[in-house]
Amino acid sequence: MGGKPKALIAMSGGVDSSVAALLPQRMGYDCVGATMKLFENEDIGERSDRPCCSLADASDAARVAAALSMPHYVFDFTEAFRVDVIDRFASSYEAGATPSPCIDCNTYLKFGRLFERARTMGFDKIVTGHYARICPGANGRYTLERAADLQKDQTYFLYTMTQELLAHTLFPLGPLHKRETRAIAAEAGFANAEKRESQDICFVASGDYAGFIEAYRGRAFKPGNFVDTSGRALGRHGGIERYTIGQRKGLGIALGRPVFVKEIRPDANEVVLAEEAEVFASSIEIQGVNLIAAPRPFPERAQIMIRYNARLVWAAVAPLPGGGLRAVFDEAVRAPAKGQAAVLYDGGRVIGGGRIG
Repeated sequence: MGGKPKALIAMSGGVDSSVAALLPQRMGYDCVGATMKLFENEDIGERSDRPCCSLADASDAARVAAALSMPHYVFDFTEAFRVDVIDRFASSYEAGATPSPCIDCNTYLKFGRLFERARTMGFDKIVTGHYARICPGANGRYTLERAADLQKDQTYFLYTMTQELLAHTLFPLGPLHKRETRAIAAEAGFANAEKRESQDICFVASGDYAGFIEAYRGRAFKPGNFVDTSGRALGRHGGIERYTIGQRKGLGIALGRPVFVKEIRPDANEVVLAEEAEVFASSIEIQGVNLIAAPRPFPERAQIMIRYNARLVWAAVAPLPGGGLRAVFDEAVRAPAKGQAAVLYDGGRVIGGGRIG
């Protein structure tokens, strides 16, 4: 590869990662493509017309790499994906929380196993198709900034990144809008230029999360009671794994008025139902906080996103013992769910984030 800097490209077979492979070549990097083999939906009987991590996806990535005269490898990370993503996904629902598997995949797989593999193999950078920007900051530190295309911005999923990761990562799509990405792919002659995007949780191709967990665990859920906020039984539920905070549809109970999931109590095997106004919260606690490049002293106010693509809401923030944060919102937010990420922003810059406790 000569004296050029070397980049390992995470290639999923989609248009974003394909263009993310092309652009570093144009920047002068010697590039190698890598597809992570993570999961086969057929392993537990999943069937869909949009499988994840399939042989077809790996073939699409290999074809793009070949068109770019780029070596291409497939790394088998199925066991790590099972432990760090699928097990966490199932365990979260079983504990009455709402998982964030895309964040876990970024943290433990792309910027965990794949990043470690890249460094071991002597690559200078790892490259992904995320819509986000990395900018040099003060005192040699890097900042993570929102993408130019705010509709595609993925910084919410990247709050766990560290200074070391930011220093050795490229996000070539950060300055682009999605239409520009597709145009570049079409101009390059990529067959996947118009390939549709994956939706929902990638390894649950059917979209039936509860059915997936039952099949994955090999056991049926335990029924229990729907209750109101006073503890009065309202009816029976089909297992706490079927519900998430704020949910209205698919409850399987008719009370003559709209009700929503306010709380899930795994110890009692109860799902608390309430009027919609009662699922709003004026404050949250955030656990496992990672600060990317927060100024010192810590800011007393920040904008917070409590789920992907949610509206940013201003809040007063204060540290808690043990490294957590408490956020008190200027206006109540709807259905913050335990286990989901809360990401703090200062304008377009990511301060950091953690999980809602």
